[in-house]
Amino acid sequence: MALARIAEPLVRDPGVGLRTATWDEALTRAAEGLRASTAAHGPRSFGVFSCSKATNEVNYLAQKFTRVVMGSNNIDSCNRT
Repeated sequence: MALARIAEPLVRDPGVGLRTATWDEALTRAAEGLRASTAAHGPRSFGVFSCSKATNEVNYLAQKFTRVVMGSNNIDSCNRT
């Protein structure tokens, strides 16, 4: 039995559950959620754990995003294992 892939973004509405959304709406909601969390709890509440199987470029972008955009130094990876 093959599992179906989700081909479009889903957002959760209170009282409704999951519904399909546009990419713009989904990305806007994600950004708003990250902003609200860091505003309420500070940038140190945010962290990223990157993967050693990702390329160096992807890991570099993850650490840049974490440090520059989110203002957190909480980034680690499993590269040393």
